[in-house]
Amino acid sequence: MPHDAMLAKLDERRTRAQRMGGPDKLAKRTERGQFNAQERVDALIDPGTFFEVGMLGASGVFDADVDATPRDGKITGFGKIEGREVGVVVNDFTTKGASTSATNSKKMGYIRRTCTERGMPFVHIGESTGARLPDAMGSKGMGTLLGNDTTQFKRMRETPWVAAALDTSFGSSAWLCCCADFSVMKKGSIMSVSSPRLVSMAIGEKVDLEELGGWRLHAEQTGLIDHFVDTDAEAMAAIRRFLSYMPSHSGELAPVAPVSEGSGEGQDRILDVLPEKRTQVYNMKKIIEVIFDRDSFFEIKARFGKSAVVGLARLNGQAVGVVANNPQVGGGALSAEACRKIIDLTVLCDSFNLPIVRLVDTPGFVVGTEAERRGAPGHIMNFMNATCLTTVPSVTVLCRKAYGRAYVAMGGGAHNDAMIAWPSAEVSFMDPVFATSIVHNLTAGQEGFEDALAHIQKDLEIWDMARIFSAQDVVKPQETRAWIIRMLEIQRRRRSGGVGQHLMRTWPTSY
Repeated sequence: MPHDAMLAKLDERRTRAQRMGGPDKLAKRTERGQFNAQERVDALIDPGTFFEVGMLGASGVFDADVDATPRDGKITGFGKIEGREVGVVVNDFTTKGASTSATNSKKMGYIRRTCTERGMPFVHIGESTGARLPDAMGSKGMGTLLGNDTTQFKRMRETPWVAAALDTSFGSSAWLCCCADFSVMKKGSIMSVSSPRLVSMAIGEKVDLEELGGWRLHAEQTGLIDHFVDTDAEAMAAIRRFLSYMPSHSGELAPVAPVSEGSGEGQDRILDVLPEKRTQVYNMKKIIEVIFDRDSFFEIKARFGKSAVVGLARLNGQAVGVVANNPQVGGGALSAEACRKIIDLTVLCDSFNLPIVRLVDTPGFVVGTEAERRGAPGHIMNFMNATCLTTVPSVTVLCRKAYGRAYVAMGGGAHNDAMIAWPSAEVSFMDPVFATSIVHNLTAGQEGFEDALAHIQKDLEIWDMARIFSAQDVVKPQETRAWIIRMLEIQRRRRSGGVGQHLMRTWPTSY
């Protein structure tokens, strides 16, 4: 065959692949305000940097499906985000619902393995129906499709994994969100194991989409999704922002960003947020906004376990993790969900060499029959284990209440590289009101209660802890930012170059 004819044949096959599910299906997505797979690639990757592999892939099971499965329903390749290489899988729902089959499984596996072996983040943009039927049916289908890639769900956190659940996200789109270090979901989407139709048939009753896997379920109850957006464009922007805090792999440090204008100014504003009366609540997020670089705080799981606040931020341009109590919810008492949220952030930071800054104001853990039913003791011990296994630099700031085992889990005592306190800090085994009731068998309002309470409260303040050097220093709130910046400069000077030991690299990404 002449060269021109051969090259024309290749061009024709490329053109067919790029049509995805055809103009009609693509037009319908545009009408609904949905990005198609190629538009998602364009929004995610730096312009002109996408390098596709596997464009000519198609169904390898039934010859009759070849023309109907361009790219086998998944766009795969490599590209750059802010100039750094990433591996990308983007599902094309217009092609057989982006269902998983033999060819596209090999394409996805190739990207994942290359990312792991070459030290690049892996990004999976999910919108899919699950396994492709009838490809997966029968022993040949199972033998061809499932169980042949032992690395598919093996997480050792060598590189960051990021995933999105957009629109209809069943099967692999759900699996990858649960395996990811960061997952984003578009409101109005559904993420679940199987489709409502299949679930309805399995349990014999109609299933509501939102109850099965809507965004509120995952935001407030399961905690499986870290961030929620309104549009495809916002989802891609969230992924890009998250990766800006991450190193490309676990053997290096995260990139340093320019310090945003206005950072560090007006530290006295902390005193405007922190009440003078210790019984009044306040918004810890406003204090975080003052201490860390301006507009750099990127909150994670904002609607889950709300008595804790966690996220990524920058401090003098350096990426750090932030763990804080939220007195506005339950006085900052840590629920099982809050423990899970803090553990997830701790594991992420330790796996990818991000220092941790903890801001402590908690009366302890949530107790009661409901807490016990939720497995509170197990979550508390997981929390303690994660704190003990942390090997990246960490600084603990005692802002106000620091009681009992929660004080230790939040990085108290020797569970940090440095611990400082504000003059407002109060440290003890438990809330003094409860202690008074237990020790003296008195309740508020009874004769002698106030005298007994005053006696128990007399040693709460931080001065004795500073006197015995259990806390490294007592600082004014407005001095906190400068103190932490300087201490982290010192703590990063470890012989590993700031790279942690990654003792939690196999910790489950969801549990």
